[in-house]
Amino acid sequence: MIILNAILRSLDLGLAMPETTQLPPGPRYPRLLQTMGWVLRPTVFLARCREQYGNVFTLDIAREKTWVLLSDPDAIREVFTGDTTLLHAGKGNALLLPILGSRSVVLLDDEAHLTTRKLILPAFHGARMQRYGDLMREIAEREIERWPVCEPMALLPRMRAVTLEVIMRAVFGMESDNDLRHMRRVISDLYAASKGWRALLGMVMFGSASIRWVRPLERALASVDTALFDHIRTRRRDPTLAGRDDVLSQLLQARYDDGSPMTDKELRDQLVTLLWAGHTTTATSLTWAVERLVRHPDKVERLRADMAQGNHAYTDAVVKETLRLRPIIPIVVRRLVEPMEIAGWRLPAGVSVVPCIYLVHHRPDCIPIRIGLNRSAFSIRTRALTLGYLLVVALIDAQGPASPRSRCASCLRPL
Repeated sequence: MIILNAILRSLDLGLAMPETTQLPPGPRYPRLLQTMGWVLRPTVFLARCREQYGNVFTLDIAREKTWVLLSDPDAIREVFTGDTTLLHAGKGNALLLPILGSRSVVLLDDEAHLTTRKLILPAFHGARMQRYGDLMREIAEREIERWPVCEPMALLPRMRAVTLEVIMRAVFGMESDNDLRHMRRVISDLYAASKGWRALLGMVMFGSASIRWVRPLERALASVDTALFDHIRTRRRDPTLAGRDDVLSQLLQARYDDGSPMTDKELRDQLVTLLWAGHTTTATSLTWAVERLVRHPDKVERLRADMAQGNHAYTDAVVKETLRLRPIIPIVVRRLVEPMEIAGWRLPAGVSVVPCIYLVHHRPDCIPIRIGLNRSAFSIRTRALTLGYLLVVALIDAQGPASPRSRCASCLRPL
């Protein structure tokens, strides 16, 4: 009777019984081993998990804890069209906090994200981005002129030099040779300190405290911060600020609804985010594009013919196909704020749902037609990287029919 009365009182108070949630199947071995698999051989590890557990499976990753990986297009569509107040991207990207900073737009959620996004978007207006095209082409062509002819070369460092130059000029608005030289050095030091499995494992295992555990990374990041803060303060005092067209100058002139400007810390975090999003990522995609093309000389000739006719449709397809075959970021992470049903599973709050770009790009049923380098990009819309597109164009132009470089495409082989 006492128990029955308690149940009735709970019903009168409108208290619902806890709802049942469940996680999809996944590897049973310890968290550390799963984390090592993800860090050391991510694509092989993910492919084997899908083969064993299907298109929806669970991983247990160090500080990230529970991930539910998705490789079914319909399930991924549920995530990307879902309620953003329940699917937090900022919390899902928390691994990047030590480098990007707490005010980075990719680490914010809800109102804070919307407010910051509204403030910075005008700096990336389409017409302004198009005006950067000439600068990108100039930088790309100048770099290509320095490439050796008929000699093997390591391509990735050269592509990183191009993308960094574009960011320093178009985003940071740097013009002084001394400033450019110093920023190249500190960013190169940061890249050297952050690459490799040790730095990634440190970030995965220790989260925001990882910087203290990787001292070279801590020192390199401090040098980048010093250089950026000095540059921000100098540009803020620049009497020609209103007439400048670089991204930093536009952000310095942006104002919140209450009329206040962005702080130096906010500006620093957005600049580092742009550096992180557009430097090594774009350079790696460009390198993969060339690696794919030199294996298919007939496709290089088709690209030349495409551009000679003023038709860049095939160039666009090559860029997109490269991004499909070799996605730079293999996953996207969203943290559940409340229990939510995705892909037929009622998932608990606190779990991260993880659309897997790599796995869905390699699903045979999502790639219906062959087009050249491999197979066509599947039907979800993809937006080609402007820099990648321009550099492919510049590369092919520089290797025109009369150029000695065009006779040496075989020299650009993987090292």
